[in-house]
Amino acid sequence: MGRPVASRPWTRPADVREVVRRKWPDLLTAFMTGEPWAPLDVPLRGPGPGEIGERLADVQDWAAEWERAGRGPLRVEYKKIGGRLVGTNQIPSRAWLDGYEQAWELLGTRREVRKLISLAEQTKAECPRVTGWLERRPIRALELAAAWPRLLATVRWIDERELPGMYVRQVDVPGVDTKFIEKHRRVLADLLDLQLDPARINQATPDFECRYGFARKPAYVRLRTAVPDARFSELAVRASELAATDIPGVTRAYIVENEITYLAFPLASEAIVIFGGGYAVDILENLAWLADLDLVYWGDVDTHGFAILNRLRHRFPQARSILMDRDTLLAHQSQWVTESTSTRAALSLLTAPEQELYQALIAGVFGPAIRLEQERISFAALERALVSS
Repeated sequence: MGRPVASRPWTRPADVREVVRRKWPDLLTAFMTGEPWAPLDVPLRGPGPGEIGERLADVQDWAAEWERAGRGPLRVEYKKIGGRLVGTNQIPSRAWLDGYEQAWELLGTRREVRKLISLAEQTKAECPRVTGWLERRPIRALELAAAWPRLLATVRWIDERELPGMYVRQVDVPGVDTKFIEKHRRVLADLLDLQLDPARINQATPDFECRYGFARKPAYVRLRTAVPDARFSELAVRASELAATDIPGVTRAYIVENEITYLAFPLASEAIVIFGGGYAVDILENLAWLADLDLVYWGDVDTHGFAILNRLRHRFPQARSILMDRDTLLAHQSQWVTESTSTRAALSLLTAPEQELYQALIAGVFGPAIRLEQERISFAALERALVSS
């Protein structure tokens, strides 16, 4: 004989509460947006006719539990079940919730609902145009309840007092600083999109500062020069200002990635060296006068180093590389490290030798994720490269 089939668990009031809890966000949204209550029922799984006789005490306890639940906030619907052996019995078959108040009582969320109503009233009074956001995202609004008054005050301040060219740092709201705005910039963006006149919003960018007319921290270019009679040996200048002028007497520019290498870089009298700082070479794209120079790039010998070189050539096709070749890599094998994350992007602007080495790095020809950082290349190798270049 086979084993008897175990009966499925009977539905308890706690099970119904969990079903309704999963609907809590939708119920709250419907309530806040003024939707009428839609009847909500949960079918109950109970004992079969055979179990009533076999497990009478369990059935009585189960039915008593539902009798207590049916006193509120649930309404319990019953059905007839039974037969010749145990007679006809009325057992719970379906649990109903008849309104929002009953749902909040079942879930124990009346306090949260009162808080949300208070937030909505405050929002309607101070920033009525953003009320719809709170109604559509009530759970998120409750999560932000402690910060909500400051969020509204920030939105109002930007709407009423922001002037062109201001920095975010100049937003002057009690309890609000740049850390607060940075932490909440996503929700502030949602609210500002609703509050501000569309003409004040740059729809083309998700960047917070650019989108809402704030000034961004300027990009700086840091460079050294040995040009005779120059008034400086090193300077850091705003890229926008450096774009408007060149440096007299300069015919060659080197771009390097490592700061100490940049500081120690041997300079000829007609050259400058620029601290590139990884993908920050994008900042150099506006320096149109670099197109008239012999432009030399030296980066790490790894996949990202070649990606930066490729990007630089999109703007300055004449750019050439030094010490980013197979011989340099193999000559410094004891200095190899591992690239934490590699790129496999298609780089169409590499020379044939550069492309061959790039593909070898991707394929792991020399080992997995091989990387030779710029600062690990011997200084003598740099001096020889500069002489031959």
